[in-house]
Parts: sequence; C-alpha cells; structure tokens
Amino acid sequence: MTYAVEIENLTKDYEVGFWRKRKVRALDALSLTVNPGEIFGFLGANGAGKTTTLKLLMTLIFPTAGTARILDHDISDVTMHGRIGYLPENPYFYDYLTALEFLAFCGQVFGFSKTERNDRAKQLLTHVRLDENRWNTQLRKFSKGMLQRVGLAQAIVNDPDIVFLDEPMSGLDPIGRREVRDLIASLRQEGKTIFMCSHILSDIEVLCDRVAILKSGKLAHVGKLSDLQQQVSGVEIVVSGTSEARLQPAMPAGNSFHIASSPAGLTIEVPDEKDVDAVIHALRKAGGKLVSVQPLKQSLEELFLN
Repeated sequence: MTYAVEIENLTKDYEVGFWRKRKVRALDALSLTVNPGEIFGFLGANGAGKTTTLKLLMTLIFPTAGTARILDHDISDVTMHGRIGYLPENPYFYDYLTALEFLAFCGQVFGFSKTERNDRAKQLLTHVRLDENRWNTQLRKFSKGMLQRVGLAQAIVNDPDIVFLDEPMSGLDPIGRREVRDLIASLRQEGKTIFMCSHILSDIEVLCDRVAILKSGKLAHVGKLSDLQQQVSGVEIVVSGTSEARLQPAMPAGNSFHIASSPAGLTIEVPDEKDVDAVIHALRKAGGKLVSVQPLKQSLEELFLN
C-alpha cells in the first residue's frame, strides 16, 4: 500500500546553551503512517514535538536521524512540494499586500496565468468565507481570525493532494471554527488527505479518522478514535423533567446508580446494561422524560490527559 505520509524513526535534536552546549531531543524515533484520503489528527501538549514534526516534513528544518516520505516521494524531493499545502501555526505574510494580491502572488509561484490566479484567488476567498468587502484590504489590517482564513486559502491555492495544518482553528470564533471544520471535511470529500495538529479536542473528535498522540517527543498512541476511546463498562442515561429527590425513591432497590445534575437535566450512570429498563421504568414513575441512552466511553480529553 502507498501511504500519503510515511515516517520512520524520525528524530530531531537541538543544541541549547551558550558555553556548555547540550543536546535536547525534541522528537524521538517517531514512526507512523497516514492513509490517503483520511483526516489524521496529531495531538500533544505544548513542546511535545508536533510543530517540529511538521517543520521536518516541510523541510524547514532537517532531521538528526530517520526518514520520511510524502506521496511516495522522499521529503527532500522538491518535485513533490507542488502537490502539498501547508498552514503554519503562526502564519506571517507580507502585510502590505491585500488578500487578493497575496493569493494571486501564491498562484503566480505555482505557475498560474494572470487570469487563472485572479479567478482562483476570488474562488478561494469565497470558499473560506472571507467578507468580500475585505478582499482589497491590506493584510496588516486583518484580525487574527481573518488572517487564519487567508492562510487556509493559500494552503490550497495549488489544489494539493495533501494539506498540512498546524492549529487551523487558532484565532477563530465559534462560527469561524464551524466553517473551517466544514471546509476541512469538504477537502476530504474531494479525496484530499489532511494532516492536522490541534489543541481543540472537540474538533479532532468531529473530524479525524485516526489520531496520534505525542508525549515528550515520543509516540504514545496511534489509531482510530473508536479503538483509542476504549469503552468503559456501563451506560449513561440522560433524563429531564424530574429531580433527584423524586427519582431516587423510584429507583430499583439494592442497586447503586450514580446520579448527577447536568445542563440537560440529570445524568445517571448505570453499571450494567441489563438495568437500563428498570431505570427507565423508574423515570416514568417519577414523571421524567428520557433524553438519551449511550454507552460510557473514555473521552478523547481523558485519553489525552492520561
């Protein structure tokens, strides 16, 4: 099988100090693969090595040891670079250009004709939902969220096969995050591969087919979310329209159910699935309403913290 990204024992050491220099290992023998057409989430605490990995893949820095391939080409093969897109964590653009001028310049770098790059710039700014009234505004007058949209547009200006995104939701309000999530999902529908780093775990849960978690430069977990979020024994029942004082007397005797308040009403943790019917029967006696029944699973946040 040909992987979109194939990393083998990738290692990066930095020298720190002035008089007595010492080596600090930012990335330690990282090995993983990314399948074509998937959204791959790359997680880790600050300093875990996520951005270092992306910079190595983009050949902005060079590895101490190990190899990496993108689209079946070694990362040193410059012919492959025209097939990838990249949004860094803190994009910095020549800020006296307008949004249209900047994207037209990016199109020129990729060899587009004047008509093609102008049309492509307008198409992309519409795609990332940047207000048309700001298309001819200099980038230095843009907010962080607006710059992030322009950065996303430049990452796909060449219609790449794979897009690398470092914190793509940074600086975006809730509406902007939703729009960017939809944009990333649409790229997958077009058959593109997405490799994204993010600290926003809810976005990872919604978007990603598989995730990898780095800890101190080493790979701690990798796999499908459904496999990583191991099911915990028990069921969670969410109810509304009643109180714990009314519900508790109607609950089956001899069973210990954990009942807690939640924004939706009450949350009941049932240790055994066979007791669900009895809890629902007690709920009806207490005059409550069933909201949801779902198996208890380890959240991505719990997995990340552990």
